Amino acid sequence: MSSNVFEGTAARAASPVGAPRPDRDMITILIADDHRVVRQGLRLLIDNEAGLQVVAEAGTVPDAERLVRAHRPAVLVLDLNMPGGSSLDAIPRLRQDAPDTEIVVLTMQDDPAFARKALQGGARGFVLKEAADEELLEAIRLAAAGDTYLNPRLGARMAATPDRPSGPPDDLSQRELEVLRLIALGHTNAEIADQLFLSTRTVETHRAHIQQKISRTSRAELVRYALDHGLLETESGNCGP
Repeated sequence: MSSNVFEGTAARAASPVGAPRPDRDMITILIADDHRVVRQGLRLLIDNEAGLQVVAEAGTVPDAERLVRAHRPAVLVLDLNMPGGSSLDAIPRLRQDAPDTEIVVLTMQDDPAFARKALQGGARGFVLKEAADEELLEAIRLAAAGDTYLNPRLGARMAATPDRPSGPPDDLSQRELEVLRLIALGHTNAEIADQLFLSTRTVETHRAHIQQKISRTSRAELVRYALDHGLLETESGNCGP
């Protein structure tokens, strides 16, 4: 298989409208990713594989949940960063609403914390986009059979850094704890960037990762989380183990 899955392609337009009727002998798949070119590449890859069939595509978290309920695919290939909410938070809901649909996460996020949370939430697979093609196809087949697939490199990192209750809450890094503390204290992204000698874009990225890891999005929720974990009781730069 070519490794250029995510490059532009002349694949047919991505749309759930007019999707082919599922074949009972096929493993049916729903692709959820907010980039159309990625969905097109994945559709071309999957539909060219014997025994696999894409039945629908989604570009947001709500659309993914709706289409899973409508199509009941055997496997949902789910990107972690999509509009409309947290994909990580959606995994348990999807498993509850459609227990026969297994979930394979396909993401650029190589942080073990995301893999842990996805698998704990009920995902069957965790594949990195940089390692896709054969890995993704293997993960889809294993998930459909009720088995689990984890990117080997990421699995090794998870084994080397086990989830310890005594460590930072929800696997937040030291930098993420610093950013969260400053958010809770009312600082803007620009102010945090100045204090920590980072770019505003880097702070925004840290904030997005924090929100994914702790499943909270509003400032009020972030403040409550910081209070609950004692992050406002310590000095900046020393807010975590």
